[in-house]
Amino acid sequence: MISISRNTTLPGKQTRAYELLELAAVFGEFPSELLTRLSGGASYKETIVTTLKRQGLIKTYYKDGRRGLRPTITAKRLLIADNPDRFSFFMDENSDTNHIRSEPHRRDRLHRIAEANVTMKNAGVSIFRDERPSLSCLSNLSINAPAFYSSREIKDLGIVFDKVKSTRLVGLLLSERNIFVAYNFGNSIIRTWAYKTEMRAKAIIENEFCRKPHSTQYSVKNIKGLIFGNSMELAYDVLANTTKQYFLLDDNYENFYFVTNDERGEMLLQLLCRPDLCAKLDALLSEDLCPADRGALIENDAMTTDGYPVLFAYKCDLRRIRKFDTALTTQKRQGIIYCFDYQAEVLSRYCSDAVEFQTLDYEKTERRFFS
Repeated sequence: MISISRNTTLPGKQTRAYELLELAAVFGEFPSELLTRLSGGASYKETIVTTLKRQGLIKTYYKDGRRGLRPTITAKRLLIADNPDRFSFFMDENSDTNHIRSEPHRRDRLHRIAEANVTMKNAGVSIFRDERPSLSCLSNLSINAPAFYSSREIKDLGIVFDKVKSTRLVGLLLSERNIFVAYNFGNSIIRTWAYKTEMRAKAIIENEFCRKPHSTQYSVKNIKGLIFGNSMELAYDVLANTTKQYFLLDDNYENFYFVTNDERGEMLLQLLCRPDLCAKLDALLSEDLCPADRGALIENDAMTTDGYPVLFAYKCDLRRIRKFDTALTTQKRQGIIYCFDYQAEVLSRYCSDAVEFQTLDYEKTERRFFS
């Protein structure tokens, strides 16, 4: 039986205090810098943290220049008693999120997982276990709304997934149509990859989610790569340093999208999960263009009246962008890329002079599709 002090209670479920507490519990440690990603003013959130500390529900952990907020034992007991379906898994005695190691690389990974989860949550993706279908029985899996499953949950599925414990993926985003294998760079690019491990992880995901007889929702072509990063500058690093990033840019994934860990990335993530909205945006962009030339040697989404290929690159698919630029250079042709305004500087710096850029206003797009 769980023993709980009668003098301590949880904040109301619809409050920002409860939101912070539940996120800290699920992640094991909530990075302090992520407080800016939660709604509310800075002083308001500081007051929330102070109050939770005073109530004995949260504590600060600081080491190696990184500060995080951790739930106390009292908070864990209260949360499990309040909602065992949501919290028990992450507070198991053997859970990494319940017994956090102090080594910098272990904390860094937990922080990157937390970062990706916050981006998911702010984009309307379900991240809590009691709000989305369980992966415990893949034969009955039915995804009708975007749901994110952390690497901790994926690796807990059984002996097959034990073979990829050293993968750098932070989780799987399942939408109604696609599976996104998610990685998070955070503030700095991943310099080294265990290539065979990442390929083994992809093969297992293909087999378990797509190839087995019970796998009816997804096909292998529906598996996409997804990179999170704290700035568009990291996208440039991936594109420019091809010798070190071959796992991301070779033929392992047909698509590898780059999404920033901020409000702009949250909107892009919503678009990636909604092919119908992407189709509407593509239709708007195509109004003054000719249909795509599917027989062309250069990949394109439309053609200009003068015969120039056009790529709709607002999804920031790094593989398509590189292939488009390379093909134009090789064939000594000109082409046009459409992207969001916040993506343009980095992409134009990478691409050759063969590419002309047309920008979409991020704020106007957000108002049109999501206000």
